[in-house]
Amino acid sequence: MAHLPQTRPFSGALAPVARPTGLLAFLDTWRQRKHLADLDPHLLKDIGLDGVDVHREVNRPIWDAPEIWRL
Repeated sequence: MAHLPQTRPFSGALAPVARPTGLLAFLDTWRQRKHLADLDPHLLKDIGLDGVDVHREVNRPIWDAPEIWRL
């Protein structure tokens, strides 16, 4: 039986992405919605959205962002 090198468990767990807060959260919300509006229809279909979903999301007020983004 060949001797295999002993491996260590992965200790570098991926850190959660820091979400912007305050004014930066609102600007990030605007930026993401703008990018969503610019996606081609075939890309929207890939992520399970259609034009109605995009229109609804893009036209939400800038301050209407998920609570987690505003913490």
